[in-house]
Amino acid sequence: MSTSVILASAFVLSFVALLVFIWSQRHGLFSRDSTGANVIFGAEEIGRAEEPAVTSTAAHALQQQVNRASGKIAAPASASDLRTRAAADESSTPVVFFMFCAAFAWLLVATAAGLLASYKLHEPDFLTQHAWLTFGRVRTLHLNAVAYGWAPMAGLGIAMFVLPRLLGRPLLGGGFAMLGAALWNAALISGLASIAVGINDGLEWLEIPWQIDVLFVAGGLLVAVPLVLTLAKRKVEHLYVSVWYMACALFWFPVMFVVANIPGLHRGVEQATMNWWFGHNVLGLFYTPLALAAVYYFLPKVIGRPVQSYNLSLLGFWGLAFFYGQVGGHHLIGGPVPAWLITLSIVQSMMMVLPVIAFTVNQYQTLEGYLSALRYSPTLRFIGLGGLMYTASSLQGSFEALRSVNAVTHFTHYTVGHSHLGLYAFVTLVFFGAMYFIVPRVTRREWPYPRLIAAHFWLSSIGVAIYVIALCVGGWLQGEAMLDAGKPFMDSVSVTLPYLKARTVGGALMGLGHLVFATHFACMIFNLGPRRIGATLLGEAPAGAP
Repeated sequence: MSTSVILASAFVLSFVALLVFIWSQRHGLFSRDSTGANVIFGAEEIGRAEEPAVTSTAAHALQQQVNRASGKIAAPASASDLRTRAAADESSTPVVFFMFCAAFAWLLVATAAGLLASYKLHEPDFLTQHAWLTFGRVRTLHLNAVAYGWAPMAGLGIAMFVLPRLLGRPLLGGGFAMLGAALWNAALISGLASIAVGINDGLEWLEIPWQIDVLFVAGGLLVAVPLVLTLAKRKVEHLYVSVWYMACALFWFPVMFVVANIPGLHRGVEQATMNWWFGHNVLGLFYTPLALAAVYYFLPKVIGRPVQSYNLSLLGFWGLAFFYGQVGGHHLIGGPVPAWLITLSIVQSMMMVLPVIAFTVNQYQTLEGYLSALRYSPTLRFIGLGGLMYTASSLQGSFEALRSVNAVTHFTHYTVGHSHLGLYAFVTLVFFGAMYFIVPRVTRREWPYPRLIAAHFWLSSIGVAIYVIALCVGGWLQGEAMLDAGKPFMDSVSVTLPYLKARTVGGALMGLGHLVFATHFACMIFNLGPRRIGATLLGEAPAGAP
């Protein structure tokens, strides 16, 4: 098939899809005003803050800030709404708790492997006597523990908690999700063991042998069952935008994973193209939708204020769906792939600016006048910063796709810095914030040590800032050195050493934050530390508060 036919077909398909979208707007299949944003609130609940990650005193202070920003006193929460929400939370508790426990375990495993791999970049002779501790295997263990352990377990646990709330009924088929999560973790344990002993498929993001991938597929299908069952029996007419993001993430990822792992299907140049199609889309069409769904639910929920432009949230969703699918091709600039494929990838990367700006404007409008709430809400701090980093990482990625920029950054540490800006500073920080909100609902206890939450926030934020800045600056200098024909290759290596050491410092701070987070979680589940009055429920003021 000729290039012109392929490009013309892509144009026609996009144009027809746009016409269908416009038609659907005209015929009321989507909300045309902001009333759709109100569905996450119960009757008279707008204006009432909900933040279970703080003490009752801090929750009261947060409510006062919300009252001051909104200019009115929030009405008491409806007893019926509280009962419905409590039933929804209780129905998802077992599977959410299991997924979060697994997420914490994989976070610590990934942290240990990542720190060791980072240290080996500037101390390559450290722990070389064992093959499974060499850089090639440890770095791959780190990537897979994050990609298939921490991120999916945290993201899917958040989705299982939010879905019953948004669909207005208890979670159905939670046992299927529990079995699916168990199969998924069994597959990951087997996959990491195979990588450690030197058995892998040799493709980045797809190293785990395909025979083990069958367990991932089975587990993923079982995890999706509660979504289908609960969605079919929902008690709400309008599907909030977070449901769209979560449902599509649970649909997109299995399609990508199965297509990428069919043995013998992809060979040569086509295999490399598929590899980066999957590697990029697993971030943009799986982790990103789960994180954005969390932002669109928890951010307005904490401050008791609906998203200010619901149409912008829909624009962001459809923009991500339309434009993200082919952006991974810019990783193949300079490779033996068709020039039109690279150009299409660059164009779609730049078009991603549109949904990112839509999200950014929406977040700014929703938080406008409510920034003082950041002082009292750890959930809001993590999610607000994570949302800001979505803007930063997406804009950086769009411009990194340009050939003139890619000529410098390709094959350098700059790309690693960019990936951590997206997967850590955006996705992981958002997941942290959502988990601070959810865990008190699951355990029915308050976080015992508020200062540990603050310590976790600053360690993670400062650590990832050092990490990303060091790799971006060092990677740019590395790229310029490689392009200078008058310099030997080793100059491009030696110039990065100070920045690689800074990377390890940043990673160590992030790792310390993870230890603080995991320790705090352990204190909750084992009932250690000061026990106050139980989990803060839906933002009620403490007894005797005005």
